[in-house]
Amino acid sequence: MSDLQFGLAPKMKPLAPRRSAVVAALDVGTSKIACLIARLTPQPPQEVLRRRTHAIDVIGFSHAESRGLKAGGIVDLAEAEVAIRHAVDLAERAGRCQVEAVVVSLSAGRPSSELFAASVDVPGTVREGDIARVLAAGSRSSVRPGRVVLHSVPIGYAIDHERGIRDPRGMLGQRFGVDMHVLTAEAAAARNLMLAIERCHLSVEAMVASPYVAALAALADDEAELGAAVVDMGAGTTTMAVFTGGRFVQADGFALGGHHVTMDLARGLSAAVPDAERIKTLYGNVLGGAMDDRDMIAVPAVPGDDREPPQFVSRATLTRIIKPRVEEILEMVRDRLAASAFAAEPRGRVIVTGGASELTGFTELAARILGRPVRVGRPLGVAGLPEGAKGAAFAVAAGLLVYPQVAHLEHFDPRRAHRTRSGASGYFTRVGRWLRESF
Repeated sequence: MSDLQFGLAPKMKPLAPRRSAVVAALDVGTSKIACLIARLTPQPPQEVLRRRTHAIDVIGFSHAESRGLKAGGIVDLAEAEVAIRHAVDLAERAGRCQVEAVVVSLSAGRPSSELFAASVDVPGTVREGDIARVLAAGSRSSVRPGRVVLHSVPIGYAIDHERGIRDPRGMLGQRFGVDMHVLTAEAAAARNLMLAIERCHLSVEAMVASPYVAALAALADDEAELGAAVVDMGAGTTTMAVFTGGRFVQADGFALGGHHVTMDLARGLSAAVPDAERIKTLYGNVLGGAMDDRDMIAVPAVPGDDREPPQFVSRATLTRIIKPRVEEILEMVRDRLAASAFAAEPRGRVIVTGGASELTGFTELAARILGRPVRVGRPLGVAGLPEGAKGAAFAVAAGLLVYPQVAHLEHFDPRRAHRTRSGASGYFTRVGRWLRESF
């Protein structure tokens, strides 16, 4: 956990553009744990999903019921360890391979974004070493007590008083600056998630924010350029990632999600929680229909009372229970987005991911409340996914397989990141690659 001691989440060694690799993704959620093992193979530049340097082919897949988590965070270490071991073991068997390290998502810990500006003096011409210096200065200023840096992304450069520079190499000036988006989370949430994974004899190759990787899986290139917000509605949390001009510029989240809808149903129907979850998945609707009062659904009696017959409720009754909670969540999303950079993107659309977004009528209700075009985001460009994993509920897990291809877009301190034989010179090379590929 040495990286966390410095206030930095683990950062992985960027994927070499001409080398194949096997990557394991672990999405530890409130209701399910998904483990995907994939082979990443170099591919020529694509017309769509242009930032993808590698084709993704899933060779091992599993998802298991999550235990020991609440609102995306660990609340019972022993139970979480057992659930993670089970999910990884199933994926290893399916892929006929052994997992040693994982790329893991984090949705807990009150994610918070800040923009930092840093600057350094330059001798005249801006060189890649100067870029590395200014990025390191920006990262150092972002560390906060009790918080851990998940992402540190340069979003623009300045030379003297000229801002908005995309590629500063070779330009002349005396003062060279950078604007950086830094996303942090509570250190305790990151530390406990790492501890649960390490107790399974696995190392954490990288820890990344759930809405960011959901966007990597589900966002089309033109959507990111025009401005987009990706809203990941998990069971215990709802998190958001905002993109403008193709760059990840803001993230936010709160501890409300699909599990709260399930609990409302369990209370409203006097049903067991697993039955409420099944009814929500099969019959859940947030927009009423003409026949809903006549369409009856059986609700099993609470376990333990065999003499009690099942009760029947109308589909309209389900909607009356489900809709207020979904409206509450969407109104909170609306308020967060109104205070974000997304508010300045009039053509921006919202892409929703996560299991809760698959409720019937969800996109129509979301479009009405958010006042934006809304679509459900499913994993794009990932081969080998089982049919059941091609939906929005697995966008985060699939995005973890995309992340190694864009890890070089972020700044990380070469002294604290996973070391390479090339050392600092290799870091400068990655800075140059970032400039070539991201602008």
